[in-house]
Amino acid sequence: MADDEARDKAEREWIFKHFNANGDGKISSSELGDALKALGSKIDTDDDGFISFQEFTDFALANRGLVKDVAKIF
Repeated sequence: MADDEARDKAEREWIFKHFNANGDGKISSSELGDALKALGSKIDTDDDGFISFQEFTDFALANRGLVKDVAKIF
C-alpha cells in the first residue's frame, strides 16, 4: 500500500513538473493550454489540426484510466 502511494505521488509530481514549464510551482492557464496542445498533437494522428472522433476513440481505448478520470471533471 505504501509503495502504491509513493508511486502515485511520484507520478503526480512528474506530471505536475511537465505542466509547470517555468518551474514556479504553479500551473498557469497558459502552461495548461500548452500541455493540452501537446496532448492534442499526440491524439491528432493524421496531423490535420483536428481530432476526429476515430482519433479520440483510439486514444480513449488506449488510455482508459486517463479518459475516465478526465470524464469525472465534466
